[in-house]
Amino acid sequence: MATLYTLPSHNKFSSLTKTHKPYSSSPSLLLSTKPFTKSNPSKNTILSTKKTRTLIIGSLTEDKEVVPVKDKPLKDKSNPLLVNGSKDSDLLSSSSSSTVESDDEEERMTSRAINATIVLGFGTLAVSRLLTIDHDYWHGWTLYEILRYLPEHNWIAYEQALKANPVLSKMAISGIVYSIGDWIAQCYEGKPIFEFDRTRTFRSGLVGFTLHGSLSHYYYQFCEALFPFEDWWVVPAKVAFDQTVWAAIWNSIYYVALGLLRFESPDNIFSELKATFWLMLTAGWKLWPFAHLITYGVIPLEQRLLWVDCVELIWVTILSTYSNEKSESRISDTTLEANSSSSGSADEK
Repeated sequence: MATLYTLPSHNKFSSLTKTHKPYSSSPSLLLSTKPFTKSNPSKNTILSTKKTRTLIIGSLTEDKEVVPVKDKPLKDKSNPLLVNGSKDSDLLSSSSSSTVESDDEEERMTSRAINATIVLGFGTLAVSRLLTIDHDYWHGWTLYEILRYLPEHNWIAYEQALKANPVLSKMAISGIVYSIGDWIAQCYEGKPIFEFDRTRTFRSGLVGFTLHGSLSHYYYQFCEALFPFEDWWVVPAKVAFDQTVWAAIWNSIYYVALGLLRFESPDNIFSELKATFWLMLTAGWKLWPFAHLITYGVIPLEQRLLWVDCVELIWVTILSTYSNEKSESRISDTTLEANSSSSGSADEK
């Protein structure tokens, strides 16, 4: 009776679990298992139920599909923050750096094109005016005659301009010389020929046009009135007066005017002037005493500024270099101090 009772129990759970083989219906097998099997209906039912549940749960766990996580987290298109709240620093830095580099390159090319247009335009205008001074008289002239009379006729035109309007003519010459001198200074500092700072060149030329040309015109007249003698000591006296009183006055005017055009504070202008005053005065003694021996000993009064402006191509290069180096170093020091103070306050927080 016990053997006949356990047989339906195995057939019932064999349909649920495929791992159990069906029992054979042979009477010999049933009889052979009778002496060794001790059946307990309640116990067998509980064990079979637990095993079936375990197999079903394990099968469901194995068959469950796990969604793989991508290596690159998703980003919200409207927000550069990632899903988990962090920033994709590598992607953002690479894209921003490439954008900044492209913008800088485009701005650099545009600036070079503008500078090249300015230089080539003014250069072409000046050369064409010098070469075509006798344009109205070229009829029947040979090329040799044109080239022969070019220097003489240009000089005559310059003297006529001095007689017609001496102050304006000298202002124009000084403005051109100071602009070219600053351009030479920037090239000497390492900038390419067409990548100069237009604003800086304009400031230097403006100072030369408005101040140096007009003040120098009246200064040389004042110097002649101050030393109205013909003795041998007059020339050394004029050179000494020029390199002490006038050099100190003009160097100060130049630095103050450039500082005002850079919109600097009076304290910064005074500190820069104080730091460079004696240095620039003594630097001028290495150049100007020899040049002014010719200025006051050979050159006529009306032509002195033209000679001085030719020498000033070298001197303006020195002046501009010293002035802008001091300004740039002060700006960089201020920036470093501001960055250090901001970082210090951030650390305190």
